[in-house]
Amino acid sequence: MIGAMSGTSADGVDAALVRIAGSGLQMRATLVNCVECAFPTSLRERILRVRNEGAVALSDLASLGRDISLAYVDAIRQLLAKSAAKPETVSAAAVHGQTLFHAPPLTIQWIDPALVAVETGIDVVADFRRADCAAGGQGAPLVPFADYILFRSETQNRVLLNIGGIANVTILPKGCSIEQVIGFDTGPGNCISDWLMRDQGGVDVGGRFALAGQFNLDQVNRLMQRPYFHAPFPKSTDGPAMLDLWRQSMNADPQPERLMDDLATAACWVSRSIFRGILLAIQDEPFELIAAGGGTRNQAIMQGLLDQSPRRSIQTTDVLGVPPQARESIAFAILGAAALDRVPANVLSVTGAKRPVVLGAVYPNS
Repeated sequence: MIGAMSGTSADGVDAALVRIAGSGLQMRATLVNCVECAFPTSLRERILRVRNEGAVALSDLASLGRDISLAYVDAIRQLLAKSAAKPETVSAAAVHGQTLFHAPPLTIQWIDPALVAVETGIDVVADFRRADCAAGGQGAPLVPFADYILFRSETQNRVLLNIGGIANVTILPKGCSIEQVIGFDTGPGNCISDWLMRDQGGVDVGGRFALAGQFNLDQVNRLMQRPYFHAPFPKSTDGPAMLDLWRQSMNADPQPERLMDDLATAACWVSRSIFRGILLAIQDEPFELIAAGGGTRNQAIMQGLLDQSPRRSIQTTDVLGVPPQARESIAFAILGAAALDRVPANVLSVTGAKRPVVLGAVYPNS
């Protein structure tokens, strides 16, 4: 299987070639190879503009879907070349698409799966979220099904943290069944930082600007009083919703001279909301915190997490054999395999759906 994912940060496509044996909860997944392919700057700007403004001309929407799809095609081709693998050896490519809107039960992951299938010569599985929404769920997070397969332990409570545009957690109590898995979006990830850096290249590389600033604890505390952070799970959110909260909390528009302090405040908000969410779910139980996603490269966020829990270490998924940037693409390869086997892969305790459903639709190459 190939899994390909572009997250809410809209920074590019991560793709993984994964060998999968077995089916259902007995699947075993082995990473063969992975690639990271950045979006062209103009494509990223178009995606973020649509997400932030919430409006687009129909012709632009159609063009955007084609360009996103061709970016996925390019990533899959690069992965095949790097792996010296031929398309006919791949059962299917599971492609997530680019989230343009998410407010359950409404959700849009934009991609043209038929185009990807024709261009790559590989069957495609796509449209993973809407079946869960149709069954009354949040349509997110979906990765906990794969986390259960990849990371569950008989002896350790594990919290798998993903920091993308939005941050989310999968909580795997030791020896748990799939029905005992907890997962939800904790709140913002990189979305605020990326927005603040929109005129400075779009990314605070390594969190170096945030590390040079001073966070505003009063502002963080105001943000943490918002209802989302006290709402019970299941729950999910999206970057524009978190950006709205940030804007509402500001007394003025962002100022260049305040950029570093704002980035530091955003990083503090991310780390506080992550730990608030984890502790609400797991309380005082000891746990391993294992992180993945692009946000693990932001040292201001990672230091904030350590400051929240100085007695705990934070490891990345590397320690369990999964490169942090490949975790979600591996997960969607697993979800795609479940779809081919017609195995329901939504975790009801995570999404809140009323019943199990098969996630994803198949678009044959021919």
